[in-house]
Amino acid sequence: MIEIFPAIDLHNGQAVRLKQGSYNDVEVFFKNPIEVLEFFNKNNLKNLHIVDLDGAKDGFTKNYEVIKKLVEKKDFFVQVGGGIRDEERIKKYIELGVDRVILGTIAVENEEFLKNMLEKYGDKIAVSVDAKNQKVAVKGWIETMEIDSLEFCQKLSDLGVKTIIYTDISKDGMLAGTNIDIYLKLSKLVKSNIIASGGITFLDEIKELNKNNIYGAIVGKAIYSGKLELKDVLSVSEEVI
Repeated sequence: MIEIFPAIDLHNGQAVRLKQGSYNDVEVFFKNPIEVLEFFNKNNLKNLHIVDLDGAKDGFTKNYEVIKKLVEKKDFFVQVGGGIRDEERIKKYIELGVDRVILGTIAVENEEFLKNMLEKYGDKIAVSVDAKNQKVAVKGWIETMEIDSLEFCQKLSDLGVKTIIYTDISKDGMLAGTNIDIYLKLSKLVKSNIIASGGITFLDEIKELNKNNIYGAIVGKAIYSGKLELKDVLSVSEEVI
């Protein structure tokens, strides 16, 4: 049974979507992100994925106050990422009530830090692997490293990372479908739970991910734009395979 994570991406306090991770191509969907939450809650929301886009780019938790308001209203599972690069911020989010904290850039740049955080916080730590042409991208997808994204996922799995969020940046925000093949490869390569992210647009894609035992899927622009109905997406997560 696949877990569905509707996404709220925050930029300047607003709920937005980027195209292919470009900060020059921003579409504002809700000026007040609480309205998104109210929309999601009408559909019996079970999970929520929040990203501080400004934090991811600049390394600071710029949208903390907005995230705080969202988390305070929660009666669902919530994971948060974007600019979380030290333990102080991890603790701050966990104390706020966040169920899972997502590390990105810091997990790529500082393996020792990642190991320490896994030791201290266990399953509350997830790692986001963002890929451009199968190379790992960092700092809000602005810089690309010479690190193969699949090999990096294997390494994370070996280190004991329970949950990996894998985004194919070329698909993100394009409403043209996701990279199903990469998730099927990953599911065979690693022991970690895989959350698929980036361009999920069609119900059949979610059914395919579910059929292949992918743990989760993040859905954003397809819901905001009306390409997908949230109630239909959530109904797939109830299907027994």
